[in-house]
Amino acid sequence: MADRLPIYDIETEIVARLEETRRLILSAPTGSGKSTQVPQMLLKHGLLERGQVVILQPRRIAARLLAARVAGELGVTLGREVGYQVRLDTVSGPQTKILYVTEGILLRRMIQDPSLVGVAAILFDEFHERHLYGDITLARALDLQERSRPDLLLAVMSATLDGDRLETYMKPCARLVSEGRVFPVSIRYASSKEDVPAWEQAADAFAGWDGGGDALVFMPGGYEIARTIEAIRARPESKGVLLLPLHGELSPRDQDAAVARYPQRKVVVATNVAETSLTIDGVRLVIDSGLARIPRYDPYRGINTLLVEKISRASADQRAGRAGRTAPGTCVRLWSERETRAAREVPEVKRLDLSEVVLTLKDAGVDDLRAFRWLEAPDEKSLAHAETLLHDLEALKDGRITPLGRRMLAFPLHPRYARMLLAAQEHGCVREAALVAALTQGRDLLIRNVDRETDRFREQRFGGRASSDFEFVMKAYAWAEKGDFSLDVCRRAGIHAQTARQVGPLFEQFLGIAEKEGLDTKPREKTDDTLRKCILIGFSDRVARRLDEGTLRCELVHGRSGTLAKESAVRTSPLLVVAEVREVEGKELQTILSLATAIEPAWLREFFPGDFTRKPHVHYEPAAKRVYAEEWTCFRGLAIEKKKVDAPPGDEGARLLAEEVLAGRLKLDHWDAAADQWIQRVNLVARTCPELEVSPIGDAERRTLVEQICHGASSHKEIKARPVLPVFKGWLNPAIADLVEKHAPERLALSNGRTPRVTYVPDGPPYVSARIQELFGVTQVPKIALGRVAPLVHILAPSHRPVQITQDLAGFWTEHYPKLKKELQRKYPRHEWK
Repeated sequence: MADRLPIYDIETEIVARLEETRRLILSAPTGSGKSTQVPQMLLKHGLLERGQVVILQPRRIAARLLAARVAGELGVTLGREVGYQVRLDTVSGPQTKILYVTEGILLRRMIQDPSLVGVAAILFDEFHERHLYGDITLARALDLQERSRPDLLLAVMSATLDGDRLETYMKPCARLVSEGRVFPVSIRYASSKEDVPAWEQAADAFAGWDGGGDALVFMPGGYEIARTIEAIRARPESKGVLLLPLHGELSPRDQDAAVARYPQRKVVVATNVAETSLTIDGVRLVIDSGLARIPRYDPYRGINTLLVEKISRASADQRAGRAGRTAPGTCVRLWSERETRAAREVPEVKRLDLSEVVLTLKDAGVDDLRAFRWLEAPDEKSLAHAETLLHDLEALKDGRITPLGRRMLAFPLHPRYARMLLAAQEHGCVREAALVAALTQGRDLLIRNVDRETDRFREQRFGGRASSDFEFVMKAYAWAEKGDFSLDVCRRAGIHAQTARQVGPLFEQFLGIAEKEGLDTKPREKTDDTLRKCILIGFSDRVARRLDEGTLRCELVHGRSGTLAKESAVRTSPLLVVAEVREVEGKELQTILSLATAIEPAWLREFFPGDFTRKPHVHYEPAAKRVYAEEWTCFRGLAIEKKKVDAPPGDEGARLLAEEVLAGRLKLDHWDAAADQWIQRVNLVARTCPELEVSPIGDAERRTLVEQICHGASSHKEIKARPVLPVFKGWLNPAIADLVEKHAPERLALSNGRTPRVTYVPDGPPYVSARIQELFGVTQVPKIALGRVAPLVHILAPSHRPVQITQDLAGFWTEHYPKLKKELQRKYPRHEWK
């Protein structure tokens, strides 16, 4: 019974604290009853006389099933006193006192009704998951309560919370903890088997279970769930056991079946929807794949999606707790105990595309996003990216929402798709645009990397000349629809049957919203250009240009690049707009562009005339060994047109030629050893004699000197024979150059009248090289650099091979020369030896 749930142990405190402080942080274990019973407590104690309680749930399936459970417990019809509202599905009415909603629903309601008339309390359930809209809605609710609704009750609830951070954020507030009744759960780890699919490992774990009760298996998605059920069914231990899936893509009827009670044992194979809000009675065994589809920004379509990743330790603990609800249980984790995992998930505000929520906040009057009351502020780069996209879509102008941006919010879609649908009204193709939106909201319709037979079938049925890859996908959907979405029909064409079935209802719902917004949804004659123009308007931040006809490599607006998918139907078009951008790991990370649509340059001028700039561009052509100048016409930084102009500016041409010279790809005839030595001589004096104030010649100065040599030229031919050493020496004024000549001389005058050349090096002392005979009579080499540097002497044999390196010539003659003389005299008898 509901009144026996652990949460009722603190019922009095919950009601009292809410009445006293209006803000409450409630920590209660999974299964304690907080999600279903706290709303009923508010109703029972008269706290909902002025309105309803709205309970925010992170997932649609949880909102619907929890509403159904509470309605059953109260003995009322779902949709009257108790209801729910999720994206594109509302079951509630004027009498509804307890309303379960997904997070974005309430934020939109707050924008439409800033005072939240008719709402007495808001409960933020499973807040530990830190969903983006949950964070935003809590911030708005706190502001509302402080500004104009001091009567509004707010409670943040979860089994695991960062209570200290929340308490600081929500001050003043009360905190309560329900201990609950949790039985011990034995944790077992399975050795990680990368070559064995997770569903086979789960089936093995089930087959080895000798305890009683039901089992709950966690898998990341619908595909893995189906394979797991097949694998368990193949085990003899499954005889007489009911096998049930549970995930968001199922029909409401099938979802209800998974949480119902049965006389025989059952195994529920679920996504992480069963991790928190939903309670499945009778579970004694949990088998955890350790995987989930974690919400992140999807570079494929620019929308938020779920990618398969390893769950955190906190999430694993939540799952394990499901086995200890009614009796001691066991959790089998399908990974090694030594495997390291993150402590908890990163909040969505740190890992999702923010454009949709930024547009929502702008509509709510939040002009300064950086000053918003963030529980945890997003990265500046993420905010800037969202604002740039919304400006590109004309939803924002000068940081403020436009009338067009407000219209876009009517559609529960990413702003790109909402903008595309509104553009479709002007071009008479609302139905086609709605179908494109419906086809891209879930899992990909077409299975990737199919076999040759399937690929040939697709090409025959859906291929041919096309100006957009969407035409291919739309033909594939029409084929599946005509075949009534049967598994055989879809399998033959490599189509996800479940995904295809979901497209139709979404399509109809989008059309319904479009009609309410005054859009013409009737079938109309259209040209090939109309839908392509709408796609461009929605994805103008994804305009791409192929680098040349012989490659699939592309440049995109805003300085990005990628490679067009080889299977694209528009791979010969020079100018494209792409709906998917994905990174693929192989030998190296590649950015693949797909779902491409061919566009015309004139369309960019038609729709975005203010986004064009002209700029000069100078580039070096290696084959011709020369610099060329062009005038580029750019759309958001992407060169759309290139036109050759006269000779490049002197500075820019010199810079590019100098880069080639410094890289060693172009040679200057007169850049010889004397030029290099001058630089080393200057640097020695600068390093050892700072009082002489000689400026060194480093990399930057060297680049400047070479640019000076190349100035006014546009080809290698023009610079090849230009003088070098005079330019290098001209870097210093004559007086300073004379100091270099004096203190870092090109030659040294020895006491025997000889003048060997000095070799200067970047690191270490300079040196002179001389045969022994040329050093007779010399016991000391003159010091240079104000007498601070004693050059080394490389003493050579008659063959010019070094026999000694020293700075102490006197010591050489007395200690080393007598021994060397005997040896060298035998080898070189014709030479003079003293």
